[in-house]
Amino acid sequence: MSSGIYVSATTPGSGKTLVSLGLADALHRRADRIGFFRPITSALDPEADPTVAMLRRMYQLDPQVCRAGMSSSEARALMAAGRREDIDSRAVEIFSDISKHADVIIVEGTDLTGQDAAVEFDLNARLANNLGLPMLAVVGARGLSAQEIADAVDVARKELAAERCSLLAMMVNRADPDNMTAIASAIRPGNSHRPVYVIPEIPEISRPTVGEVAAALSMRQIAGSSELERDVHAIKVAAMTVGNFLSQLDSNDLVIVPGDRADVMVATLASAFSPEFPVPSGMVLTGGLAPDPHVLPFLAHAPFPIFAHDADTFSTATAVSEVRSEIHTGQRRKIAAAMGAWARNVDEHELLERLTLPRPATMTPLRFLHELIERARSERKHIVLPEGNDSRVLGAAEILHRRDVCDLTILGSGAAVAELAASHGIDLRGINIVDPATSELRESFASEYQRLRAHKGMDLARAREAMLDGSYFGTMMVQLGHVDGMVSGAAHTTANTIRPALEFVKTRPGVNIVSSVFLMLLEDRVLVYGDCAVNPEPNEEQLADIAIASAATAAQFGVEPRIAMLSYSTGGSGSGEAVDEVRRATELVRAARPDLAIEGPIQYDAAVDASIAASKLPASAVAGQATVFIFPDLNTGNNTYKAVQQSSGAVAVGPVLQGLKKPINDLSRGCTVEDIVNTVAITAIQAQTSGTPESSQPAEATEATEVKDS
Repeated sequence: MSSGIYVSATTPGSGKTLVSLGLADALHRRADRIGFFRPITSALDPEADPTVAMLRRMYQLDPQVCRAGMSSSEARALMAAGRREDIDSRAVEIFSDISKHADVIIVEGTDLTGQDAAVEFDLNARLANNLGLPMLAVVGARGLSAQEIADAVDVARKELAAERCSLLAMMVNRADPDNMTAIASAIRPGNSHRPVYVIPEIPEISRPTVGEVAAALSMRQIAGSSELERDVHAIKVAAMTVGNFLSQLDSNDLVIVPGDRADVMVATLASAFSPEFPVPSGMVLTGGLAPDPHVLPFLAHAPFPIFAHDADTFSTATAVSEVRSEIHTGQRRKIAAAMGAWARNVDEHELLERLTLPRPATMTPLRFLHELIERARSERKHIVLPEGNDSRVLGAAEILHRRDVCDLTILGSGAAVAELAASHGIDLRGINIVDPATSELRESFASEYQRLRAHKGMDLARAREAMLDGSYFGTMMVQLGHVDGMVSGAAHTTANTIRPALEFVKTRPGVNIVSSVFLMLLEDRVLVYGDCAVNPEPNEEQLADIAIASAATAAQFGVEPRIAMLSYSTGGSGSGEAVDEVRRATELVRAARPDLAIEGPIQYDAAVDASIAASKLPASAVAGQATVFIFPDLNTGNNTYKAVQQSSGAVAVGPVLQGLKKPINDLSRGCTVEDIVNTVAITAIQAQTSGTPESSQPAEATEATEVKDS
């Protein structure tokens, strides 16, 4: 039978789904096949369990390994009939079925929200024992003092021991964030003397979004923004004059107002459009009253959603106040906050060393991307994002901050960035925002730029002007060590991102060209393609340089480099200047790095297919199992990576720039929020391992690198 963990609440309202989510992420990076099972669900239909649905979606789990057993009403009926053994046997049967397809299974118990929590506690203990699983017990700490929490931990230990449960770990969740130290000090060690992890209450999780409120109350949207993932921080009922109402309004409030109060509607819109005033998360028009037709055109342009509700204002406000949010809604900002809380407060390596887990045999795209985040978090770095005028960049920054991946600085006018964030419901609290135009760093940056470019005739006035450009200012932040790396390009060309770096960051010693790779995430492995984004027609020396740099990048991300120097000919079967150039480049790599496994010239099919390799290059250690593919020119590389991406469903991560002394990476102008998150994580990992030797001497060869305006 598979190994597994039984996650059980020991008190109502423990928020144990956060623990299940954290475990799922940790186990997904450590095992090939994970499963999830809820023996009893509060959903009327076990197939509609929201936590099951969330984990299926997040980790691409098949329904046969991620499922619920029976509804709580069915379980209560069986217990009332004295047939508890039927519950046990059903759970064991389903768990055994999941075990056939999973290496490790998370089992999540009931919520202890029924009429008899003691009965549910006993039921969870019995299920854990019958499934043969150690229990991870979660104590809910909301509203409890440090001493009360310590006592609850002791009581849970004693009761689980009385039930003869194998206790893997105790966790405290939803603790007062301002009382964490006192809580940790009050908790007494158990017999194992293992740590008891304490996770604070996360407001971002419990706050509903306007979309969740609208769904819960079956409200209809009549105007405004279509973005429904805005958190509702508080409710404001507009039952006073406009002046008094505006004095009470805060950002992210949900405004509830009778549908005939045109004065409040217009005042709220004016507040939202003014950078100095708060932007609400949404507005609800009550009483079934249609707004004045002269006001409707204004409401249509509101930067927040506007809903209509037929109930009166008091009833609507009461109903809204009762809406609660949960992680299992799957909203990515809530999930990011939950994952960040887990990462900050739980030493998952210490926790999981208590289990024996099989080593994963394959590298799936999802596992690779999750490992990127974990590796970036393992050694904290600081990344600058120059494009504070792009909502995708701000959205990615919020996700990265909530997941606690790295420190961030966003460049742009503070008022403009705040206004853009507010208009999209993005929370940037805790993220540093710097305006190059007003920053005290601008003058020293300009002086340094003038010094580094003096050989090109740079004067101080032009240097000051250059530092108004986010790419130049951000690159100088990297150069002078204010941050560890930069990610740009969501709204600018590749040339705009790379040019400042070529001018004064320069390439690493021994490297003569800046190049790029894409990390191609196939179903069961990761391949590295270079150069597909920067150099149009590299010569043989540049091809060799790209190959060596790509091998280093592959190793940096856990891919054993076996280099295929691609051509239209394999081995000595063909001739021509293009083939000969690849052949000479291959020999240059062998001479410079005899430790690298390399083959060239070689055709793509011989590089990836073992049977073809056996006939074309039977003695090659690379043919048939290449992991790093060096294309002879940009045209071939760019088209090939896109063809593979589209035809095979591979995930292309990149371009990842390589060769610079310090990590600077480019984004596609069509990038998504997820693309930006991944690229920032890659940049942070590069910063962890890159050397940072600086040189004040001009290096003309590095400035000759050609870049494609993508």
